[in-house]
This record gives sequence, structure tokens and C-alpha cells, in this order.
Amino acid sequence: MNRITAVINARLYPVSSSPIEKGVLLFGGGKILETGANIPVPKEARVIDASGKFILPGLIDAHTHIGIWGEWYGQPEHDGNEGSNPVTAGVRAIDAVWPDHFAFEDARSGGVTCVQITPGSGNVIGGETVVVKTSGTVVDDMVVRNPAGLKAALGENPKGSYGSRNKAPKTRMGIASILRGALFKARDYMEKLEAGKTDPSKLPDTDLDMLSLIKVLNKEIPLRVHAHRADDIVTAIRIAEEFGIDYSIEHCTGGATVAEFLGSKKARVNVGPSMWSRAKIETINISVKTPGVLSQAGCRVSIISDHPFHPIQFLSAAAAMAWANGMPEEDALRAVTLTPAETLGVENRVGSLEPGKDADFVIWTGHPFKVRSRVDTVFIEGNDVFH
Repeated sequence: MNRITAVINARLYPVSSSPIEKGVLLFGGGKILETGANIPVPKEARVIDASGKFILPGLIDAHTHIGIWGEWYGQPEHDGNEGSNPVTAGVRAIDAVWPDHFAFEDARSGGVTCVQITPGSGNVIGGETVVVKTSGTVVDDMVVRNPAGLKAALGENPKGSYGSRNKAPKTRMGIASILRGALFKARDYMEKLEAGKTDPSKLPDTDLDMLSLIKVLNKEIPLRVHAHRADDIVTAIRIAEEFGIDYSIEHCTGGATVAEFLGSKKARVNVGPSMWSRAKIETINISVKTPGVLSQAGCRVSIISDHPFHPIQFLSAAAAMAWANGMPEEDALRAVTLTPAETLGVENRVGSLEPGKDADFVIWTGHPFKVRSRVDTVFIEGNDVFH
């Protein structure tokens, strides 16, 4: 869409700056052109009058399994865990994403325009993640960043996946050992590749797992570590620091216990699902207060749905509950917009309403943290994808 469109008279939340009363948002060619209070509207522009409504960036969910996870169809859609080996670093979420899955419509209905899709947590290393927009028919055209991380997991899930089959890992010690071992092996593999540059006879056979892990060692992508319990969270950071790699803590539901420690690291934590049952022993400390506690401690907090474990269409409700339980409004809004954009490495395109960024925004009937507010219209790259 190349025609310029002006959305006028709304309360505008750029996120990167203060809210604007009776703001104007100009967009065209899929990009935001200008935002402000007194922006002249070109005569040729299409005008949308959003009087009494609120405009925010499209929400960003930094941890989902949409399009690869079983929700209703059964085994044919169970593509989240390659449960054949505790280390499957070479598999890629993009190869399993089903854009026609109804979860994408759910996302749009809740104002979520961008998501990270991760493999599940059944393996110690589960595979590469991908960041996509929530509208499209060909996943390659929806991609914002690929790969966006390498999924790893500590705690009950890999223990249960393999220990129940009398295979390693059976313990948390075993999980940590396998993760370390894979990183050491990748370091050795990297040295062999380097040696092969001068002596081709020394080149090792292609190993997709090692090539993915090398991206982590080279800080091309972070290790995204599923860790609920506080001790698992600390173990994840211990291993990340041993190898000097970037990381994010996924879930972090027990993070309040070690909030000061995490704050001292300025850790990136993708917190949630907070509005969920205590489905496992390691989620015993789950609380809607946790995002605010971690934010106040100095962490860089994103609030996540972990869809389908908390329905993605209610991501705004999870942020609202964090706000209602101590997280400042500005932090809570940022936790589902600009902070996840930064954590996913896509802040140059999404996360705030700034000129040059993608025209991904949502018109709400009221403040998104109010229970009676609903999504009016969703735009992705300037296209109306839900109303």
C-alpha cells in the first residue's frame, strides 16, 4: 500500500516517548512516516478518524509456540519437540510453522503483530527460533529475523522427556552436563573449521547441530534458556558466563527469589505465563507480581504468553495484571512492545511508533489494560489484517 493514510484524533502511545493527546499517525508504503500532535495531513491522504480511541504499537510476544504446537488437531500438528535426542540444535522452527493455524488469527485478534516461535522444552537443546509477523500465507514472507536464538531447556521438561525412558538426562546435573558438553564440542568443531581453511584435509564433516551452536558461541544469536525454578535460572547464567555467550531466560516464573542477582546482571527475562496454573512443581512460585519485581530490580522484562499455555489473544491481560500488581504502567506497556523487540533483535523495525519503522499498530477502543477495551483494527506493514 503506497497511498498515505492519516489516523487522527486518537490518544497515541509511541512507547519510545510520552503519550500524545489527539495524535496523528501518518503511514504509507508499509512504514510509519510521522507521528505527533500537530502533524499536517496531506490533502491526498486517506483519513481514519479514531476519536476517543487509543493507538499503540502492535504487541510483541517474545515466546510462543504458535503454528508448531498441538492445540486441537492432535498428532498431525505436534511439531514443537524433536524428541529423538536431547541435543537437536540443528532443527529450525521455521521448517514447521503452519501459517494457516488458527493461532495466528487469535494473535491478531488480541493485537499481537509479531512473535518469536520457539521449539519446545523437551530437549536440552531444542533448535533454532524464528521471529515472524502474525499475518501471511508463506512463512518466509512473514519472517523478521531467522534465526533469532537457539532454544535450550533446564529442569523438569528434559528430565521427564528422557529420564522416563531411562535415558540421559535424568537429573539437573545431567542436563547441565549435556549443555556444557555440546558447547565444548561446538568450540572444538569451530577450531577444526578454522584449521580447514588452510588445510582442507582437516575439515570436519558437516554437522548441523554444531553449526547452530557456533552461532551462539560467535554471539550471532543468543541462547534462549527455558528455566522456571530459581536454581535453574542461576545455572543457565552460570553456563552462559562460562562460555561468554548472550542469553535470555525464558519463563523465569521463580525469578523473584533471585531478583537482586538477576538485576545485577541486567538480565533479559521473558516472564510467563503468569496467568497459569501451578502445572509443575517448578512453577510453584508463579505470580502476576513477578514481572514488576524483576523490572524494579533492573531486569529487562518482556511479558510472554507461551501460547498455547496462556492464550496469545490475552497477552494484554497478562500485562494488565502485572500493572495492577506493582509494575509501572510504562514498564508494563514496554514489556509487550519495545523491550521484546530489543530482546529479539528487531527493534529497528517494530516495538514503537517511530518514523521508518514498520506500520504495525493497533487501534484500541480504550486503554488496553482495561477489561472492557477491545481491539478495533490491527495493521501490519500498513495493511488492515483484523477489524
